[in-house]
This record gives sequence, structure tokens and C-alpha cells, in this order.
Amino acid sequence: MKTTNREILRLAIPSILANITIPLVGLVDTAVVGHLGDAAVIGGIAIGTMLFDLLYWNFGFLRVGTSGLTAQAYGKGRRTKDEGGRTKDEGGRTRVPAECQKILTQSMTLALMATLFVWLIQWFFVTAVLAIVPCSSEASLVAREYFFIRIWAAPATLSLFALKGWFIGMQDTKSPMAVDILVNVVNMAASYGLAVYTPLGIAGVAWGTLLAQYSGLVLAGVILLIRYNSMRLFRDLEAWKAAMRWTEIKRMMALNGNLFVRSLCFMVVYVGFTSLASRYGDTELAVSSILMKFFMFFSFFVDGFAYAGEALVGKAFGEVQSDKVQSTKEINAIVKSLFRWSLGVGLFFTAVYALWGEGFIQMMTSDKEVLEASRRYMGWLIAMPIVSALAFMWDGVYVGATAGKQIRDAMIWAAVAFVAVYVVTYSWGGVQALYMAYFAHLIARVVYLTKEWKY
Repeated sequence: MKTTNREILRLAIPSILANITIPLVGLVDTAVVGHLGDAAVIGGIAIGTMLFDLLYWNFGFLRVGTSGLTAQAYGKGRRTKDEGGRTKDEGGRTRVPAECQKILTQSMTLALMATLFVWLIQWFFVTAVLAIVPCSSEASLVAREYFFIRIWAAPATLSLFALKGWFIGMQDTKSPMAVDILVNVVNMAASYGLAVYTPLGIAGVAWGTLLAQYSGLVLAGVILLIRYNSMRLFRDLEAWKAAMRWTEIKRMMALNGNLFVRSLCFMVVYVGFTSLASRYGDTELAVSSILMKFFMFFSFFVDGFAYAGEALVGKAFGEVQSDKVQSTKEINAIVKSLFRWSLGVGLFFTAVYALWGEGFIQMMTSDKEVLEASRRYMGWLIAMPIVSALAFMWDGVYVGATAGKQIRDAMIWAAVAFVAVYVVTYSWGGVQALYMAYFAHLIARVVYLTKEWKY
């Protein structure tokens, strides 16, 4: 157990340190527009961000699928003494098992293909979404401006999905930590500086995000070159062609198909939440935007342990597949340790939001109407962390196990729960029905994934 806890912390702490900066980006962006503009501007940025959530969640498999497959390939390679069992090459760089090299090649190719697709559909996408999302004309204009600037960061954003998943699967959370910290620090500094000190105004928030994404891609490339000898990984054209044959990628495509459906269900919940909130006016949209950031704030801490789960569970499954030495008891020991850590994080944030939640919201906006409206929903802010911690941790475990069907079905049931609860309660619950529905989708995920765990 001590070894398991040490391994969990070794992988989780770098991710947590990186993730600490991620919510700060959203908080800085919202604080900038909250003090430069009114509720309509806050709502416009929220819708602009929602557009990218809607778009990029469809490609979440680039990170999730890559992480699980790479972790299992890493565990299999280690167990079978791939490359003679050595972990370093003659230059002191990390030796990459052949199967892991193949997965990186496939993931990066898929990321580039996804980029071309995103660019082709961008105008049709934003026009269609804004046509069905009710918001004021001012909020719509802000959202469009934000979207058509930030969309040019797609190559960097999608490539970083794949690279981050690959690093985690290689049991390396320090490299994505370095990338995330750079991206988020540049994002905060550039967004604030461009919005406040240049004529760009609110558009500076989008330009700051674009600059940050490309800075992260450059750093990830440098890490691949120095630590993993990326020239060796990519210069072999024949190996690249072989990796992209259907017989080689069908497992990845099967997993990614399930993860794609999962992403669509996530959109039903998260985009549905923002879209439905917009029906109640700009003030309620601004409140929901701020509260959702706090709903997710603590998740960036528990995600550190979820990433550790992806890496450790995936490696354990890879070892089992190549040599039946990893027992069910040992795998469950990893899972139990992961849940102890995640529950601790959930309880901590429940206490923090109970004590200082209203003060945090006051840091986000000076709009009195938004502040007053937010007080009606503080109970949900306090209640969410514990249930969310369980849901996110199960996701990490199942990703490591590459259990695509179970991951997919869990989110299908979660989306059904979200829609059903809202439909039943909105006539008498008003905006509160949104928060009831969100809570219900978390419960559905936890119940289903707990029931389906067979180890």
C-alpha cells in the first residue's frame, strides 16, 4: 500500500501543480471581462467558451484514448523487457517501447486531421450554435469575435491533447505539468495585458489564449526532442505509414468511437447547462458561468489523482495482458488508494466553499445584480465536490483499463438523467432545476461505474 501511495503521489502531484494554474486562467478571463464589461459581456465570453467546449470535447479522445492505450503499451513493454528491459538509451533519454511510438504517431496524425476538419466547419458551426442558443445581440457579437480569433489555435490545442495523453501514459506527469504551467501563465499574462493595456479590449482575452496554446506546443516539442528523442520517433517514414494501416489503428478507432459518444453526452450536460441558463437572461447566464467555474475548480485537484489512475491502472492492465502476474487484489489496491485521495480532496473543497464561497464570488464580479442572484445557489456549490470527486476518479480508472464501452454507457445514462430531471423539475424549480439536473448526472455516473467495476 505504501508503494501504491508513493506512486500515486509521484504522478498526481505534478498534475495538481499544473492544474492549479488552469482554473486561474478562467478566473482571470472572467474577472477581466467582469470589470471591463457588464453582464452581457460576461455572458458573451461564457458562450464563446462554451462554443469551444462544444467543439473540442468531440476530440477529447485524443487525450483520453491516447493515455489509456499508451499506459497499457508501456506496462506490456516493461513486462516483456522491450528493448532489452532498458529504460534509457545511450544518450540518457527515456527509451520508448515500440508500441508507444506507434500510438504517438497515430494520435498526432489524428490531431492534424481533426484540425483540418475544425477549420472547414468553423463558420457553419458557430452560426448554427448561436442560432439555437438564446442570448442578447451584444452577447452574441462578443461570442463571435472571441471564437473567430481563438479558432486559429486549433492545431496547437488538438496536438496538445494527444501529447498530454501520451506523456501521462508514459508514466510522466512532469512533462505535461511544465507544458500546462507555461500555457496557463502565458494565457493569464497575455489575456490581461492585451485586454487592459491595448486597444484590443475584450478581444485581447482570445488573443492571449491563442498565443498561450502555441507556446505550449513549442515546449512539448522541445521535451519530445530532448527527453524522448522525437527525431527518432518521427523521421522513419515507413514506420509512420505502417502505424497508420487499418490493422494497426482499429483498436484505437474502436476505443475512440466510444469516447466520441461519451463526448457528445458530455456536451448534452455541460453545454446544455450554459444554453439553458441563457434562457433566463444575462444575469442568470453570468451567475451560472461563475458558479460552473467553481464547480470545476476543485476538479483540477482531483484530476491529478485521476491522471495517476489512468497511468497506474493502464500500466497494471498492460502487465496483466503480457504476463499473469498482476492480481485482482493488486489492481483493486490501486483503485482503493485512488479513491481515498479523491474523497479527501472532495471533503476539503466542500469545507472551503462552505466557509468562503460568497467571498470568492465577490472576487469574480462587482455587478451587484449578479452577486445577489448567486446567493440562491450556494448550497449546490457546497454539495458538488464529494459526488464529483467520485465521478472523476472512476473516469480515470476506466480510462486506464481502456474500458470504452463502460465509459460510453456511463455518460449516456448521465445525459439521460440530466435531461429527465430538468424536464420534470423546470416548471416549478426554475433555474434551480438546472442545478438539480447537473447533480443528477453526477450521481448517475457514480452509480453506473461502481456497478460495472468487475475487478
